[in-house]
Amino acid sequence: MPRRGANARRFDLMFLYDWLLAPFVEFSFMRRALAGCIALSFSAAPIGVFMMLRRMSLMGDAIAHAILPGVAVGFLLFGLEILPMSIGGMIAGLVVALAAGLVARGTALKEDASLAAFYLISLSLGVLIVSLKGSSVDLMHVLFGTVLALNDEALIVLGAVATITMGGLAVILRPLIAEFVDPGFLAAVRGPGALAYLVFLMLVVLNLVAGFQALGTLLAVGIMVLPAVAARFWQRRLSGMIVAAIVVAILSCIAGLLISYHWRLASGPCITLAAGAIYLGSLLAGPAGGIIWQMLPHKHRAA
Repeated sequence: MPRRGANARRFDLMFLYDWLLAPFVEFSFMRRALAGCIALSFSAAPIGVFMMLRRMSLMGDAIAHAILPGVAVGFLLFGLEILPMSIGGMIAGLVVALAAGLVARGTALKEDASLAAFYLISLSLGVLIVSLKGSSVDLMHVLFGTVLALNDEALIVLGAVATITMGGLAVILRPLIAEFVDPGFLAAVRGPGALAYLVFLMLVVLNLVAGFQALGTLLAVGIMVLPAVAARFWQRRLSGMIVAAIVVAILSCIAGLLISYHWRLASGPCITLAAGAIYLGSLLAGPAGGIIWQMLPHKHRAA
């Protein structure tokens, strides 16, 4: 009996190793994908928390689509080179975001409708540009990313974006929170709220541009928004939500990469679906407003 128990434990350990560790230990492309996803989690997830608090989640999705023409122009001129595509996407995203804001302030059109119009135009234009030079494989690469093919240059870009994002949020944190809570008051006392919001918008675009390299322009916003909304059901304080969002994003990336590897599925959608599954579980059982906790008697929830 002891020998059988030892064999069973050895089998369990080997099974866990084969399923959880072996893909990352034995294959460098999996390690690169994991490193890139972790860097993206540290930068995009906190941005997603602030977007959720400002009710900008759908705006993030629109901007993610809006970067496509810039990415497509970079692809048309330089092929699948990371830096030109990233610069082009950054410029296109900022132009669309600022243009939508100017139209909303100068006309009777609301900002959400203005942004929707611009992003639809941008998405169609980007797909058309990519199709002029590239194949359907190139189009799929741009739209859905290739996280399993990240090279050194892409990892450097993702690491730089994470560093810039965390440093930028640390600098603008207080005026950004004040602008989100009461922008009218901050404007009345001539506070730096408008500048903080502009810097934040630039960080949003920067993270979406970084995210497209791994997850594509269509799914880049997923790693930004889904961990943030899942974290809301676990923590009520801002600092707690940011930490929880980063943890959810990292777990989603690990789960998505493993599912993609073992079942030979597209990695980007697997990561996004893993984040979606965690969100649904948080919605159901999260202690900070989950459905089950809301149904419990008040005294049990307070305990």
